[in-house]
Amino acid sequence: MRQTKKRTELNTKIKDTYKKAVKVANKVIESGKDAKEELRLAQQTLDKAAKKGVIKKNTAARKLSRLVKKVAKK
Repeated sequence: MRQTKKRTELNTKIKDTYKKAVKVANKVIESGKDAKEELRLAQQTLDKAAKKGVIKKNTAARKLSRLVKKVAKK
């Protein structure tokens, strides 16, 4: 039970980190500014979360793909 609690806390931190990175990237994209740096950070956090098994690889790829599409539109 102690191990489960530790892992849950760690997974929650990782999820929060990638969600914040994606939100920041979305805000920058919608504001019309250059979002290359935010996109890079979002990609890093999504890849780390997928690598550690917090989210699936396809989920990370889907979220990143949607961000890149938004950047390409602007």
